[in-house]
Amino acid sequence: MQRHISSLIRSLPVALALALLLVFADFAFACPTCKENLAGDPEAANIVRGYFYSILFMLSMPPLILSGLSLYFYYEVRKARALQAKDIADGHLGNDDALDGQLAQA
Repeated sequence: MQRHISSLIRSLPVALALALLLVFADFAFACPTCKENLAGDPEAANIVRGYFYSILFMLSMPPLILSGLSLYFYYEVRKARALQAKDIADGHLGNDDALDGQLAQA
C-alpha cells in the first residue's frame, strides 16, 4: 500500500502538467492575430502547407544522414572483413601490412 501511494505522489507532477496543458491548450495555439488571419484567408492554406513540408523536410534530414553514414560504414566493414577472409584463405595470415595496403586501394 505504501509503495502504491509513493508511486502516485511521484506521478502527480506529470499529471498536473498534463492537466494544465489541456486546460490552456487553446490559449497556447497561436497568437490571436495569426490564428484569425490563417483561419479566414484561403491563401493561408498554402502558407500552412509550406510550413508543414518545410518542418517535415528538416525533421527527416538527421535520420537520413545518420542512416546514410551508418550504411556506408557497414559496407566498408563488410568489405574489409571479406578482404581479410580472402587473405586468410590464401595463406596470408600474419601479413597485416599487405592487408592495410589492400584496404587503402579498395
